Amino acid sequence: MEAEAAKLIGAGIAAIPLAGAAIGLGLIFSAFLSGAFRNPSASAQNQPTMLLAFALTEFTGLLGFVIAILILLDVL
Repeated sequence: MEAEAAKLIGAGIAAIPLAGAAIGLGLIFSAFLSGAFRNPSASAQNQPTMLLAFALTEFTGLLGFVIAILILLDVL
């Protein structure tokens, strides 16, 4: 296998967390909206937790993206 092909395969594998982050964000926001529509008075208490979960999930996706770019640019 050539080094260029291995680099592209590695970058593709490193980009897999992007799909997981997208699914995770959908689940986080759908669960929050479902809970907020069922009990609107408790949505203010749940919003900081939802934002923390959003930030951590987004960080996971961005980390996978950065690693994939670093592999493609021959930094790693």
